[in-house]
Amino acid sequence: MNRFWEAMRSWTLRVLICVSVSLSLLTCVDPLDLSINSSLNVLIVDCTLTDKAETQVIQLNRSQSDRLSGRFGYLPVTRANVQIVVDSSEVVTAQETTDGRYQLPADFKGQAGHVYQLRFRLSHGTQYESTPEQLQPVAPIEQVRALFNPTSLSATERLNNVYSAAHDFYVDFTDPADQANYYRWDWIDWERQEWCRSCSQGLYQIKDAQGNLIEDCVTYNFNSSFAATFDYNCRTACWEILYSHDLTVFKDQYSNGNPVKALLVGRVPLYSKEHCLVEIRQSSLTKTAYEYFNRLNEQTQTTGGVAGGQPALLIGNVYNVARINEAVVGYFTVSSVSSVRYWLTRSDATGIAPGLFVALNGHGPNDEPPSSRDRPPLAVCVASDSRTPNKPAGWQD
Repeated sequence: MNRFWEAMRSWTLRVLICVSVSLSLLTCVDPLDLSINSSLNVLIVDCTLTDKAETQVIQLNRSQSDRLSGRFGYLPVTRANVQIVVDSSEVVTAQETTDGRYQLPADFKGQAGHVYQLRFRLSHGTQYESTPEQLQPVAPIEQVRALFNPTSLSATERLNNVYSAAHDFYVDFTDPADQANYYRWDWIDWERQEWCRSCSQGLYQIKDAQGNLIEDCVTYNFNSSFAATFDYNCRTACWEILYSHDLTVFKDQYSNGNPVKALLVGRVPLYSKEHCLVEIRQSSLTKTAYEYFNRLNEQTQTTGGVAGGQPALLIGNVYNVARINEAVVGYFTVSSVSSVRYWLTRSDATGIAPGLFVALNGHGPNDEPPSSRDRPPLAVCVASDSRTPNKPAGWQD
């Protein structure tokens, strides 16, 4: 895989899309048999509401298959009216910030014990709702450890189909007694980024011919001696934001009320030998959400991941109010989150690492040949879900 789904903040949709591109589409409760070559047109809902002071986002996309090839493409669902209903009374509206991305107010976050429901209406009037979900508290992470593993990534997970090394992350925590608890883990990795823009069949320009600031690629008609793409270094400090793609869930059936030690919860690939900052996130799940993700996990394992056979389409907790049997992909999840930021020096790493640019793009950078005092220019680090010019809290220079 040359690059993870960088615009997708939640790993839930990344898992669904990664599997569905090659297999079919996934989600939970009752399976639905659909041919991979059918003219499938499915709404994809991605939302994990947490109790952390962080950006809370709902993403709406539509997967459509080509009638002839059966291959899937994805289109953002725009101009929807998206709301979160709190305890069946308070209504909080999300604003569309980019196509298909709906952001809740900056001061809004979930609270343990409260019940939340996702509701949205598409531009043509179709109304969708989720089942109500109660936000469950989560046990705090007590300790995080990282161990270098040169063969951590399987043949289908290796960076550029070559590099299998990663740091395996383990956590300790104490499960609360006398209650059923369900957990999920993911991670966020901040890596120092040196390359901020790539221009295909063009050159990066800070200003246009009239002196207006554009900070963009400008198309040129190159002769055959020029490369198709040029890459430009960052003008300021910049960090790439990478997200986990593993699906790690757990229930306390055999550990209720006991300490859980050295549980493997994530694997951060050896993108490079440089230091990085990793946030390990331990989240609560409701029982039905756990069953959903566990079933998704079992299905991807038994079908051999993206190289395996076609699974059934799993139906989640979001539904069309007027047409209850419409297949909707995704699960509206509410989670309490305990997180720890871990400074990973990678000093124990051995062997060869591809380097961040190669790991993400599958090839090395290609500089624009110098042609004048101000060329090639340095590119701006544009803030997004996958990149930031702001030093992450916990980063050590």
